[in-house]
Amino acid sequence: MDEKIKFEIEFPIQASPQLLYQYIATPSGLSEWFSDNVNSRGELFTFMWDDSEERAKLLSKKSGERVKFRWLEDEEDDLACYFEIKIQVDDITKDVSLMITDFAEEDEVDESKMLWSNQISSLKQVLGSA
Repeated sequence: MDEKIKFEIEFPIQASPQLLYQYIATPSGLSEWFSDNVNSRGELFTFMWDDSEERAKLLSKKSGERVKFRWLEDEEDDLACYFEIKIQVDDITKDVSLMITDFAEEDEVDESKMLWSNQISSLKQVLGSA
């Protein structure tokens, strides 16, 4: 399998970091915007969309700041990729952004960015900051 390409995107968002963290780090928060339903058992998260299901392992998290997951499929394929959602606050302006780090096949990077853009739009609607 080809190596995946790492990409990063930033989304300014009007919400407190504490509130935002609940939406990126908990199954109930993630199921509000990221997928239809999310279950977790320890560090194993199951994401469900319509009729598909993907499982990811929680690699790390820092309270109020970030979460990092690896899809089990990538782990089985021995790929060192992950996706990370990080809350960034500008020291001066106090503007809040979500920094997304993800990996995709070379010909799917634009599609992946568009998908993230749609997901973050959903999150903004849930937060009332659209």
